Amino acid sequence: MSTSTGKGWAQLRQQTRSLEAQTDTLFHTYSRFASAPNIPPKPTEEETRTESQIQELLEKRESLITQLSNLLTTDPSLTSSALKQNNLSLHRSTLHEHTQTLTRLRSSIAESRQRANLLSTVRSDISSYRSANPETAEADYMLDERSRIDRSHNVADGVLSQAYAVNEQFGVQREMLGNVQRRIVGAAGKVPGINSLIGRIGAKRRRDGVIMGGFIAL
Repeated sequence: MSTSTGKGWAQLRQQTRSLEAQTDTLFHTYSRFASAPNIPPKPTEEETRTESQIQELLEKRESLITQLSNLLTTDPSLTSSALKQNNLSLHRSTLHEHTQTLTRLRSSIAESRQRANLLSTVRSDISSYRSANPETAEADYMLDERSRIDRSHNVADGVLSQAYAVNEQFGVQREMLGNVQRRIVGAAGKVPGINSLIGRIGAKRRRDGVIMGGFIAL
């Protein structure tokens, strides 16, 4: 009895794991409908079929989990196995998670489709109104053009303001460098012998330059 029960447990677990893998694959396909940039107004045949297949797999898995639970309850050798109890708990948790995922994706697809349909309706109403009122449509077009021109002018004004600010900063920096230079010259004039020392340094540099020039010429 225990041997046959053990085989039954193994077969049920194998089927359950297989259905879990199939569910993951279908979820990958079904999630693309929720993230589609241009969702159709009504569910496509593929979307409807994928959703139905996922729902069917969830129901089959629930039935298998019930059978596994009954085996644990009726067979003492299985009841005492902590590993099998843990396996059953894991299958239940995965089923619960997948059920919630289906609900979430189904709701997300419905919301995306509702927004797309609403946007399409609004665009259609605007197009119909402009077709029935060509003067208003022309006025709207001119207002749109005026808004685009104003935005372009604002961008140009911003660029010019930045250029003026940079130019002003350059002026401030030039003034600061001039002040530093004047201070250095003034300080050098107050130190005895500094001008003579600077002159000798300059003469040495000129002499070194002449010597290096002579070597290069040779």
